[in-house]
Amino acid sequence: MTRNPVTLARLDEMHRAGEQIVMVTAYDYVSGRVAEQAGIDIVLVGDSGAQVVLGYDSTVPVTVDEMLTLAKAVRRAVRTPLIVCDVPFGSTETSDAQAIETAMRFAKEAGAHAVKLEGATEDRLSRIRAIVAAGIPVVAHIGLTPQTATALGGLRAQGRDETSALRFAREALAVQDAGAFALVVEAVPADLVAAILPALRIPVIGIGAGAADGQVLVQHDLLGITEGHTAKFVKQYASLHGEMVAGVTAYADEVRRGAFPSESHTYAVRPEVVETVRAALKSASEK
Repeated sequence: MTRNPVTLARLDEMHRAGEQIVMVTAYDYVSGRVAEQAGIDIVLVGDSGAQVVLGYDSTVPVTVDEMLTLAKAVRRAVRTPLIVCDVPFGSTETSDAQAIETAMRFAKEAGAHAVKLEGATEDRLSRIRAIVAAGIPVVAHIGLTPQTATALGGLRAQGRDETSALRFAREALAVQDAGAFALVVEAVPADLVAAILPALRIPVIGIGAGAADGQVLVQHDLLGITEGHTAKFVKQYASLHGEMVAGVTAYADEVRRGAFPSESHTYAVRPEVVETVRAALKSASEK
């Protein structure tokens, strides 16, 4: 069945109707096609691609140009979902003008429908207001913010004491008032998220935040492509890494044994064509 493109108006309708919003990350043409064919509502070109695709130790080193390369590939694959792009660390911090310029690049060069900004400090709220005023929709991101995780004491759950819980509530209201059309909440206790939902007009997309208005996961995590430890909130719906290694190992074994390629994997040619080439080669070698 053909689906209509997901728009901000459609997301608002879903939110008002209590329909769950499904977001997943994508970083290239293949993962974008998977998201498209799976009927995902929002595709996030996340800076998590710094780790799962580009091999960095964290999201911090990834550049705007690297993120744009990933986003352009996803844009070529996606027709129906709304595309949201993470703006990388260092590309919006200097000023509102820098933030607008960065957001414009994602909109113009990669065809992003919106950008996502982490944090809710006064500076970050100013950036949200500036980008929205420039005509580019913004998704806010609070709770655990990986780009500044060091300042939060590392990659750990937020809002677990009264001080940080109250800060979380204030930040959620602040990013809404700044103009964000949706909010990603990461690694925050489910009961705390449930307490703040009635106070918000915009949809909350959870990741490690219990039941919210929608959910987001890293595609490589949920498919079991990621190696090693994954966060507590990740549920694996497949185990593809092992299958991928097994497949490539089997290929390597058959090549080494001479079992691949077999006749069924080769192209046929008439014997007289081969004889013509052999004769020509022999004649050339005798000159």
